[in-house]
Amino acid sequence: MRLEGRVTLITGGAVGIGKATAERFAEEGAKVVICDVNEDHGQAMIQALSQEVNPATSFGSTSQSAAEGIGHSFYKVDVTDRSAVQEWVDDVVGRYGRVDVLVNNAGILRDSTLVKVKDGKLVKQMSEADFDLVIAVNLKGVFNCTQAVAPHMIQQGSGVILNATSVVGLDGNFGQTNYIAAKAGVVGMTKVWARELGRYNIRVNTVAPGPTATDMVKSMPKKILDGMRESTPLGRLGQPRDVANAYLFLASDEASYISGTVLRVDGGIVIGT
Repeated sequence: MRLEGRVTLITGGAVGIGKATAERFAEEGAKVVICDVNEDHGQAMIQALSQEVNPATSFGSTSQSAAEGIGHSFYKVDVTDRSAVQEWVDDVVGRYGRVDVLVNNAGILRDSTLVKVKDGKLVKQMSEADFDLVIAVNLKGVFNCTQAVAPHMIQQGSGVILNATSVVGLDGNFGQTNYIAAKAGVVGMTKVWARELGRYNIRVNTVAPGPTATDMVKSMPKKILDGMRESTPLGRLGQPRDVANAYLFLASDEASYISGTVLRVDGGIVIGT
């Protein structure tokens, strides 16, 4: 019970790595509060954690909702919406009295090469809309949630902030300009916040998963999946629980002297080899 009673906010907590993290933290005694834009999956997730869910409550013009379980709750929140994020965090603090851990997990993909040229002519390029959307969710969403949570953690004199980057944010990868820009930015913000917030006993770290067997990844063609396994020294894809365990360690008191770091959970992979 390494996180017993600790109020933990997890963005993008309805599926994939976020779901595995919510499950793992609940096993260790945390009070888990997840947000996601997918209300059906979010409600199902809290029902699974709590075995009991009360009817959802609406939150005005932000289109935010919550379903409380026994110690756990779900909110429908778009992390790109700064006012909705603030309302979510303030409501959580009003209900639970504090925020001990924030896991900035929410993220999306919109992959494309920067440009594609055929016979000397430009035939395709990454759209501005896809670039802006990935930056909004994967980078600004992390900023929004952290900025909303930090004052509460400062007031209580403690906290842990965990951000999701990726090995491609460190090594680069073909066809992911927008995603890599966001994930590299998350690493930079993590280091800044570790310096700015450390004086308040707030630790800030980031986790960099390699290829991980989420539903999205498992739906890829077999040839691509085989290539991922072959380029990973451990010879397999990561499991969402592998990443969740890394978050758990960094959130626990066992990591009390770790801040401003990037923890790779990647089976030893080096992108592009």
